[in-house]
Amino acid sequence: MSANNPKLGVVARVRESLFRGRTPVRTTTQTAHVLERKYGGNRQAIAAAYGVHPATVGRWLNGTRTPQGEHAERLRAEATEVQTTERGRQIRARQIERAAVGANAEVDRATTFEIRGSGAVRSSYVPLRLSADELAALTLADSDAEAEQIIGEAMARYFNGGGTYAGFRWDDFGWEPADFRLT
Repeated sequence: MSANNPKLGVVARVRESLFRGRTPVRTTTQTAHVLERKYGGNRQAIAAAYGVHPATVGRWLNGTRTPQGEHAERLRAEATEVQTTERGRQIRARQIERAAVGANAEVDRATTFEIRGSGAVRSSYVPLRLSADELAALTLADSDAEAEQIIGEAMARYFNGGGTYAGFRWDDFGWEPADFRLT
């Protein structure tokens, strides 16, 4: 699974992109980290959260079984979450702000793009240039709603012609988290 995984929320996708190498590749390591750091070592708790038997979690840990499908996607997202600490995100945000380097991003998959207030779904590919401040804010975002507002503001700036036309606000746009990616 990569940052292009359609099942991941915006925050998980941003963290995978900005903290490459922080998420363990092996599912045994992912399982161990998530079990210890999110579920306090309680196999019954992680098993209940994933809807599997505790023995299945044990098999994931010892490598005799590998999580598949949505379990694998969720495990990777949670492993990324537990590996990117608040302090680590703050350090990365300061590095981005000091470097004053933004990032290119895009909102793709045009069929999900829509301007609210209109019944028509418009086909659009939206190339975005995120400022260093926006990228730092994305790094610190704790929720998908917070990240979606930051991205929505960048989309409004794009459609407002950099402020020339004005009128669009961050919440005037509908799009799916799977449509966003840092490039």
